[in-house]
Amino acid sequence: MTTEPENLVIELLRAVRADVAEMRSEQREQRVRLAAIKRHLAHLERDGAEFRAEIGGRFERIHDRLDRIERRLDLSDQPA
Repeated sequence: MTTEPENLVIELLRAVRADVAEMRSEQREQRVRLAAIKRHLAHLERDGAEFRAEIGGRFERIHDRLDRIERRLDLSDQPA
């Protein structure tokens, strides 16, 4: 009689051990994926900052050119 409960406990412990091992494996995989996502977001943030800086520079150059054109055509209300 005592062998059945012992076997049952051992089998349950083996099942628990297998579940824990599977969870650890999945957690490792999730950490790898999360690290990849973080790297990707960092690249996107950097690229976005570079893009905004480039667009800002272009806008300033266009603004300066428009000011010069307005002054040449005497369209500007402000003195040069």
